[in-house]
Amino acid sequence: MTGTNEEHPGVNPPEGEPACTLSRRYFLKGAGAAVGLLAAGTIPALMSALPAEASDPSAESGEGGTGLEHIVENSGAVNYPGKPVWYAEEPGDQKWAMVIDVKACVGCRKCVYACVRENNIGRDSGFAYIQVLEMELGTNELELGKRDYEEGGRPDKWYLPIQCMHCAKPSCVYGCPVTATWREPDGIVVIDYDTCIACRNCLVTCPYDARHFNWVEPHVPKTEINPDVPLEEKASVVEKCTFCIHRTRNGQMPACVEACPVGARTFGDLNDPDSAVSTILRTRRAFRLKEELGNEPAIWYVG
Repeated sequence: MTGTNEEHPGVNPPEGEPACTLSRRYFLKGAGAAVGLLAAGTIPALMSALPAEASDPSAESGEGGTGLEHIVENSGAVNYPGKPVWYAEEPGDQKWAMVIDVKACVGCRKCVYACVRENNIGRDSGFAYIQVLEMELGTNELELGKRDYEEGGRPDKWYLPIQCMHCAKPSCVYGCPVTATWREPDGIVVIDYDTCIACRNCLVTCPYDARHFNWVEPHVPKTEINPDVPLEEKASVVEKCTFCIHRTRNGQMPACVEACPVGARTFGDLNDPDSAVSTILRTRRAFRLKEELGNEPAIWYVG
């Protein structure tokens, strides 16, 4: 489906891409709660000023460690009901994670459009799982990040993609009163649309503004429906990024990773010391958003 973004006229997908309205009210959703707005551990312009323990995972494990041991050891399933997600293979022994290179990201939003198509996100639902913020150089005031920029690639800006962080200690899961959301053994946080009672408590308890409520029944043109992902079940419930669980458990990459034209996204298994994500986190300075909250997100940023 193509079209224009009526709320932010400058945010229009390329020809052939689905339109997705991204409203600032979703960015500010839950701002009155204690979780507040997003705050990053650092930004590219300040990386060199950070102490090693704040940006380098290897500093946490001591001499000779990789810095990933505590993440793997503390990443057991949270509220896992012991049943597989019906539209995906059963979890394996992986611990999935993603690294996003903010210096490489050009803010093109191709990851956003690919995610909308892949995950049957309603074209008129008013949200997308992935949000890309245009940031001022030298600042980490994410509440001032601009999402309705006309086009990316500006050398005087940097771009920060955000989405569900698939936390090892997900506050959204702890806040669900009916166990409609849980963390799978391989680290992917999922939602059972049939169990969700639409209380939206998870929207408030998530500090990353990563969950979205379907105020209208999701609409996807028949020719664009992905049969591998639920659609009808998502009416009047909460949904979010799933790390493309239906793809990753079949050995594929998430749609956003495949769609990135500059290779800014890397996805892989933390249990494999030779995986691309493990290698990056051993060899590059990395940070996670709002790490001080203790959620232990599974998405890192480098730059």
